[in-house]
Amino acid sequence: MALPVAFFAAFFAWPVAAIVARGLVVDGSWQLGRLAEVPADPAVRHVLWFTTWQALASTALTLLLALPAAYVFARLDFPGKQLLRAVVTVPFVLPTVVAGTAFLALLGRGGLLDELWGVRLDTTVWAILLAHVFFNYAVVVRTVGGLWAQLDPRQEEAARMLGASPFTAWRTVTLPALAPAVAAAALMVFLFTFTSFGVVQILGGPEFSTLEVEIYRQTSEIFDLSTAAVLTLVQFAAVGAILAVHAWTVRRRETALRLVDAAVTARRPRGAGQWALVAGVLVTIALLLVLPLAVLVQRSLDAPGLRYYEALTRADGGTFLVPPIEAIGNSLRYALAATAIAVVIGGLAAAALTRRDAGRFVRGFDALLMLPLGVSAVTVGFGFLIALDEPPLDLRASWILVPLAQALVGVPFVVRTMLPVLRAVDVRLREAAAVLGASPWRVWREVDLPMVRRALLVAAGFAFAVSLGEFGATVFIARPDNPTLPVAVARLLGRPGDLNYGQAMALSTILMVVCAVALLVLERLRTDRTGEF
Repeated sequence: MALPVAFFAAFFAWPVAAIVARGLVVDGSWQLGRLAEVPADPAVRHVLWFTTWQALASTALTLLLALPAAYVFARLDFPGKQLLRAVVTVPFVLPTVVAGTAFLALLGRGGLLDELWGVRLDTTVWAILLAHVFFNYAVVVRTVGGLWAQLDPRQEEAARMLGASPFTAWRTVTLPALAPAVAAAALMVFLFTFTSFGVVQILGGPEFSTLEVEIYRQTSEIFDLSTAAVLTLVQFAAVGAILAVHAWTVRRRETALRLVDAAVTARRPRGAGQWALVAGVLVTIALLLVLPLAVLVQRSLDAPGLRYYEALTRADGGTFLVPPIEAIGNSLRYALAATAIAVVIGGLAAAALTRRDAGRFVRGFDALLMLPLGVSAVTVGFGFLIALDEPPLDLRASWILVPLAQALVGVPFVVRTMLPVLRAVDVRLREAAAVLGASPWRVWREVDLPMVRRALLVAAGFAFAVSLGEFGATVFIARPDNPTLPVAVARLLGRPGDLNYGQAMALSTILMVVCAVALLVLERLRTDRTGEF
């Protein structure tokens, strides 16, 4: 626990505390009265209500649409499965401003629905909910599907042989085993939608605003740091309460599961029902995920030839000090470094959390690990600039600052992905290895690691994907001569002109391709059966 605690204390707790203190301390005195004034404002209460309501609705809709896909990817085998899994994950790494613009083109004035049926859904709750499902579909598919693929199907088959119907067998055998993974996925989706910024800002219009949008508005437009600080604390308290409830419910459902090789459980679809389910999942993916991505590609090719792509190779001397195309290499380097950090920190934390003799402090740290997903990225970004500017943590001029900020978001995915599998390992296997003379390190290497190898690769893939698309904190700390892909896209979108907009779409298309290739490589590594499981 030493390294994870030190990491979160230095790069999360301290920056957030510094920016909050800057907002609540005026002329050397604490303005504690603001803690009661701001939440009492009817406008703030409306924002908090809408933030909570849309997050719950987004989470429910995502689970409803993505759980069938989790089953299809976990238990069924069909041509193109690995490529489709990579396609499902691509939307998750797109900058929110890009995806919001794509959905605006689909649902807004002059969009696809408007042209075909004269229907507009922009500036409505439905546009926000669909965009949130677009982003978080992969969270449920990969988190729940990763564990589902390793559940021994013979347990459900035994229930069927004893007279249970297919639904009863699934409800009484499989669903309880999947409960921790479903809860983890639901928690991550809720936190992402609770702190939604880009999607709500673009699709919500002036009528809808989340806490994240309001914090940004108070900070950058009104320059009211005290109100922004109080809203950050409100968001922090709400997320903390949610994480506490989640940790309590998950601990009550922990159990040892029988895990098998994921490649053994997948088989070809049999019967009209399974083929219909596969077809339904494919149609959902095509309409909800592929169509918005196709809009981005089409817009990047609007100009004759490849003019938008050619413009990326030139520096304009204004917004960019270097050609925008260099953002690709920057993003890959930062993402690899952030993934390494997240896997080490998250892996150590997950291993500590699975110990049976873990104390209250360790169990409480389980909930704290998720806080970076629920705290405003605007707050974290400003906090880095304020807190990490003096020795021994003067990192403002260091390249490592960006990977550190990205790793903060990647660590929770590593922990939440590995915990269900680690907790499912039968402790008697570890005890038997220890009785036979194995050291703790050898027990981990020969008992735990083979069981969690695939989960570890899934976790690394999530961390890499999140790092590629992280925008909220990176936009404040990325240097002008080393922009990342999301930062470069946002800067281009913020400038008027068709050329700048086309370059933004071209960079977004490149980001999609880079992510898809990286995830496809990961899928091949994850499903490699050359070694024993």
